[in-house]
Amino acid sequence: MSHFAEIKDGIVQRVIVAEQDFIDSGAVGDSANWVQTSYNHNFRKKFAGIGDIYDSEKDIFMYVQPFPSWTLDENSDWQPPVPFPNEFTVHGVPKLFDWNEETQSWVSIWPPE
Repeated sequence: MSHFAEIKDGIVQRVIVAEQDFIDSGAVGDSANWVQTSYNHNFRKKFAGIGDIYDSEKDIFMYVQPFPSWTLDENSDWQPPVPFPNEFTVHGVPKLFDWNEETQSWVSIWPPE
């Protein structure tokens, strides 16, 4: 059995487990709208998820752009305009960050300051 993603206008609509013959039979619609995806990330960059983008020119699945300011790098990964902070712990407690689109910066969300 394989995993297949249904694509509409470049967006993953659903992912099912099926045999190629089942997809080709038309039982789930036009077989041209279905693209195999790899649960182990062996091909097409990543496992397709509902709402992901399918880039037919590169033949890969990609995450949706997380924020308007983020851009794609040469590997088709979204990158923020400011690198992720190098601070990882405060007194041994893992530090968590979130992106603030308005200020175009990483904001510490844990532990509280």
